[in-house]
Amino acid sequence: MAKLRIKWIKSAIGYSADQRMTLKALGFHRLYQEIEKEDTPSILGMIDKVKHLVSTEEVNDGTA
Repeated sequence: MAKLRIKWIKSAIGYSADQRMTLKALGFHRLYQEIEKEDTPSILGMIDKVKHLVSTEEVNDGTA
């Protein structure tokens, strides 16, 4: 399964509480932090909710 590298690039100050909670649910602790997650429908839904606050790229995991 593909992996996604997600980077938090914009502050959540001024945005709704559910968007801030979505960032926490993704695993972010601080601005400009990068995390890697599996490419699943639930993760894609969370990314879509905060797409204006994060950047994403697909990571090649090196398997066939």
